[in-house]
Amino acid sequence: MAIELRQQLKLSQQLIMTPQLQMAIKLLQLSRLELLDTVQQELEENPALEEVVEQVEEQAGEEIESVPEEPMPNKEVTVDEKMGNEIDWDNYIDEYNSPGRLNLETERKETPGFDAFVAQKESLDQHLLWQLLMISPTEIEEKIGSLIIGNLNRDGYLDTPVEEISRLSGSSIEIVENILAIMQTFDPVGVCARDLQECLLIQAKHFGLNDTIIPDIIKNHLNLLENNNYKAITKALGVGLEAVRSAVTVIRQLEPRPGRQYSEDDSHYITPDIYVYRMEGEFVVVLNDDGMPKLRVSQFYRQAIQKDEKVSDKARSYIHEKLNSATWLIRSIHQRQKTIYRVMQSILKFQRTFFEKGIAHLKPLVLRDVAQDIGMHESTISRVTTNKYAHTPQGIFELKYFFNSSISRVHGEAIASASVQEKIRKIIENENTKKPYSDSKIVQFLKAENIDIARRTVAKYREILRILPSNKRKQY
Repeated sequence: MAIELRQQLKLSQQLIMTPQLQMAIKLLQLSRLELLDTVQQELEENPALEEVVEQVEEQAGEEIESVPEEPMPNKEVTVDEKMGNEIDWDNYIDEYNSPGRLNLETERKETPGFDAFVAQKESLDQHLLWQLLMISPTEIEEKIGSLIIGNLNRDGYLDTPVEEISRLSGSSIEIVENILAIMQTFDPVGVCARDLQECLLIQAKHFGLNDTIIPDIIKNHLNLLENNNYKAITKALGVGLEAVRSAVTVIRQLEPRPGRQYSEDDSHYITPDIYVYRMEGEFVVVLNDDGMPKLRVSQFYRQAIQKDEKVSDKARSYIHEKLNSATWLIRSIHQRQKTIYRVMQSILKFQRTFFEKGIAHLKPLVLRDVAQDIGMHESTISRVTTNKYAHTPQGIFELKYFFNSSISRVHGEAIASASVQEKIRKIIENENTKKPYSDSKIVQFLKAENIDIARRTVAKYREILRILPSNKRKQY
């Protein structure tokens, strides 16, 4: 059998990801903050990309200068004022003849730096280390205390066993226990505890509650307290129900996470990508362009490769690349904004009753419905609705929120799962806290409203809403 080479023609179609398409897809799935960071990075790296700065002040200044000034009439200057006699010369002489140091105007003063005006939140480690140094510890005590502080979690609990700290510090377990006991008296109260029970006991001792039934409840009946089983606690302690209720009220005021106030979590505020206003009975969709820089391609570099014949081929190729990159970025941002606008208009058409009446009237909607409505692929709709937020008359919602699975009804059309969750939340809000509704009881309420779901579905939605079971919601 002979082996030979042959040439054949083959016609096929392939999807090639051009740089323009890759950039458009990348920008489409970015959130607003990520898009701003990307644009800022491109402005720093691409000299062919410029930000349009509106020179309002300069234009206003030019208008002012264009107004002809009227000549001011010359006025003869005369000295009409005389020195008053109300000055207390004795106090004046006494003040400036004092032996103290005089701060003359010619003396140079150092102004405080900018860092003095910047607020910096103290961390839990810094706060505890300051208290440790205030007790004048020895070298080994400072080492043990630093190890304890370094092994605290964000809630102020000691995660590392005492034996491990003893091994790392080269000290005995008794010495480590003594230093730990001292540090458990530091502020915030309850810090350096090894578990929730020890944390609550430290706080009970600090507030002088050791002579009550509170330490006994924390030591031996914390599981009954978690389940609101007050009758079992009453029977075990041999006290009245009123005494248990008073003790539980105090325990609930204690701090289960002492390090929470020193948490370094910063608040992140949501900036909507699009606004939906209601004006004269109609809804208007407006894109949010606040803070988004207005970009343009540099005319300087564009003219440089068109007119200047002295530009080398290497420089000309570099300028071409940067001009194309700037053009693709501007077009991709415009395409992104246009796509978000079209998707929001489609959502508004499908979920109009939600914008008019609220969450209870949210309808079932899937990505395919919007994709078919605006003539795009489902993957594009998925990228557009991820990490994009809309300001509506009902509040701020992520665009993904408007897409819900359907829940069947006994009679009539289906209802969105988010609407069912809202109904469950309202049912639990209006319940009697002494006799909270079970999941089976909530199923019966929903059936009365023509909504047919199983008990396990109610339990799943309740967990999504972060609502406790009925036995833990019960209050005496």
